[in-house]
Amino acid sequence: MQEKFMRAALRLANKAKAEGEVPIGAVVVLEGKVIGKGYNVRTKRQLATAHAEMRAIDMACRKLHSWRLEGAELYVTLEPCPMCMGAVLNSRIERVYFGAYEQKGRSLTEELAKANLLNHTVEVVGGVLEEECAEVLTSFFSEMRTREKAKKA
Repeated sequence: MQEKFMRAALRLANKAKAEGEVPIGAVVVLEGKVIGKGYNVRTKRQLATAHAEMRAIDMACRKLHSWRLEGAELYVTLEPCPMCMGAVLNSRIERVYFGAYEQKGRSLTEELAKANLLNHTVEVVGGVLEEECAEVLTSFFSEMRTREKAKKA
């Protein structure tokens, strides 16, 4: 099941990539069904909070008419940033599965998940389809650098 939902998140990441956004996708799952999905649109919307996870959580909350997503799972192609982990904790998501590990800096995912902030802890599983998730990001940044070099030439 983990791979099935991570593949759904990967499809969303590829959608972001096609739009020139950093390719990160996320889905919120409850009882085996996707109830929220999102991909990065930070550049397009010029909103610091327009991360894949935030959009997926927002959609799930609207669908359930509740800010509490107890029993839900989040699948995201890249290890969540601290802002997104804050939303995970606040919404009471039970489990986070992510693909690629954040390489540029510590995301604090594990520390935040276990800190019992808001009287809630989250189980975190990293490395789900890690190579595929990392490749989408690697290829995006490689292509972006190539475009930037061509503009300067």
